Amino acid sequence: MKPALVEALSALGYEEPTPIQAAALPPLLAGKDLLGIAATGTGKTAAFALPLLNHVEPGACRPNTTSALVLVPTRELAMQVSEAIHRYGQKLGISVLPLYGGQVIGQQLRVLKRGVDVVVATPGRALDHLRRGTLQLDDVRVVVLDEADEMLDMGFAEDLEAILSGTPEDRQTALFSATLPPRIASIAERHLHEPVRVKIAREKVEQGEIPRVRQTAYVVPRAFKIATLGRLLDVESPTAAIIFCRTRTEVDDLTVSLNGRGWRAHALHGGMTQEQRDRVIKQLKSQGTDLLVATDVAARGLDIPRLSHVVNFDVPNAPEAYVHRIGRTGRAGREGVAITLVEPREHRLLRNIERVTGQRIEVATVPTVADMREKRQEMLRASLRETLVTGEYDSLRNVVESRPASSTPWTSPPPP
Repeated sequence: MKPALVEALSALGYEEPTPIQAAALPPLLAGKDLLGIAATGTGKTAAFALPLLNHVEPGACRPNTTSALVLVPTRELAMQVSEAIHRYGQKLGISVLPLYGGQVIGQQLRVLKRGVDVVVATPGRALDHLRRGTLQLDDVRVVVLDEADEMLDMGFAEDLEAILSGTPEDRQTALFSATLPPRIASIAERHLHEPVRVKIAREKVEQGEIPRVRQTAYVVPRAFKIATLGRLLDVESPTAAIIFCRTRTEVDDLTVSLNGRGWRAHALHGGMTQEQRDRVIKQLKSQGTDLLVATDVAARGLDIPRLSHVVNFDVPNAPEAYVHRIGRTGRAGREGVAITLVEPREHRLLRNIERVTGQRIEVATVPTVADMREKRQEMLRASLRETLVTGEYDSLRNVVESRPASSTPWTSPPPP
């Protein structure tokens, strides 16, 4: 693999490959065709994007041509895959363009006219540009069909045939699908050349396996995630919480942000020494810290009895990972809380988790400033009532009992 790609993965903080990545990367890097059977959210994007970027020569495209074509079923997935390829290939100077319905066609035409290293497109929009002559496939070296079964279910079978027929015979082709119905097998037989077959079995999630956990999701744009998380932590007031991130870099950045907002947060990831890891876990168990910000790999086998909350700062890549994460709370008969921050384009991943686990995840509204104020007042009243039990502050009793829940905060300290 090109050194710049290895450097990009290290900078992004990825710790270890998922099963589909470990199985698919070697044959794809070797230039072989691949038929991969793996469910949504198993890390397929990196599995095909890294080899694709390894084979593409940046800036080698002629006008209206591309070196690599990735076909996906929806505009949301087109944007997601395009962004991932851009992140991985940024140091290589790779250009990438998503094509999907609803975009301003003029912008697409201007970019295509210069030539684009990688095009990520829905089949209908790709075929539209082929017919216009604004996208030509003569120089395509790599073709990827992502979630092929979903594209067929959406009626793109003829579009896929037309597009694949217009690509060079000596291209490399990778086809990924959650299932292998006869229609997918037929496409693979016609358009893949002696493909390596990879099948990643889904880990079985038994009904009732998830403990007593209140599961809630909040749809939040990426730019507002940290502010939203701070607000949720203020309202929820966890005894102790693990906040899961995908990469080491996210763990470190989020830990700094949370500490800057007044929380006692510590990071835990694979880039730390065993001594550092042991120290962090000891602090969490001894109540020396409130929040642990961690990757899945680093948190394996972690058992914290006082853990009240699990937060998915990113939607887990697979439903099984979600089950493992939230299973760390809600133990010993206590109810736990699982919070997931979902970017608008990640609705599909959330629905996939619900489908696999058979459990509904409530999508809630982010608490307002008024909600936070009410929560603080509720905590203050509870604290004062607890103090009054001792009978030492009888003068405060009338103040507390007469103060309505919705009243505005004190502008000066309460009377002694």
